Amino acid sequence: MSQPREMIDVVGTGFTVLDRLYSDGQLASEALGGSCGNVLVSLAMLHRQVVPVLSLGFDEIGSRLVDEFRVAGANTQYICRHYGRRSPVLRQELDTSSGRHSFSFVCDETLEEYPRYEPIGRDEVRLAMDALERCTVFYADRLSPTILEAMECAHSSGAIIYFEPSIYDESLFSEALALTSILKYSSDRLGQMLDEPVAASTAIAIVTHGEDGLEVRHGHERVWSAAIPAKRVLDTCGSGDMVSVGLIDWLLTQSISAQTSLTLHDIMCGVSAGQRLAAENCAFAGARGVFRHHDIEYLRSLLSEVGSHF
Repeated sequence: MSQPREMIDVVGTGFTVLDRLYSDGQLASEALGGSCGNVLVSLAMLHRQVVPVLSLGFDEIGSRLVDEFRVAGANTQYICRHYGRRSPVLRQELDTSSGRHSFSFVCDETLEEYPRYEPIGRDEVRLAMDALERCTVFYADRLSPTILEAMECAHSSGAIIYFEPSIYDESLFSEALALTSILKYSSDRLGQMLDEPVAASTAIAIVTHGEDGLEVRHGHERVWSAAIPAKRVLDTCGSGDMVSVGLIDWLLTQSISAQTSLTLHDIMCGVSAGQRLAAENCAFAGARGVFRHHDIEYLRSLLSEVGSHF
């Protein structure tokens, strides 16, 4: 009699880059970034079983990104490297006086355009099929025909599909939405395009409203969750990613599966945990500053605080 295959906590794919952080015009750090990169590496640092499925170049930057995942504890066997391809880079400008940030794909010194993110191909999907069939949560923040294929595989195997688009792909969105368990998006950026189709879907939606807070929606039912005040605001970058990290970590802690008939009220404790993490992260420069300045015990205490604010 064959033994049941061991489950994986999270498999994810999407926007993963080398984030070059310039603080008040000066290069401050270089680290793995992008929403997908931030969420997956943070969950790995929380000792979750994390499997990134990515397509990178066989270059120095690609090696740095793989090493950062590996050091965090992620399984990097499904990160494919390609000769002749340059791994993606993103420039982040931080104004420490306001805590505001901006992004660019152009080098300010040379005016050269940085290499861009490229989604996984069919070879990567085939290689990762075993992991996709064993994950509890599948995370994606971009769409392509092959990412949709990976999403379909994970969904058919019973995974929670956590989809966090920052770009609207009209040709693929309706198919992705039909598979999605939890959808997170910005009201300012995508609200006009997504609010109506999402309300008609079965997905639970987390709609962010910047520094004010967020709404959790299910159909036409809505619950408002005000932002938790940050003790200090140095950099707001990564706040949304931290909400996702906290919620996914909570889903895993509660052993919630896609077969669970979730309501929006069921996930509010997880949302609140993510908002606490986001508020703490604002005190540090970089999208994952809280992870660089605090140990796992502190982060776990932050995520497991009893109580809510909604």
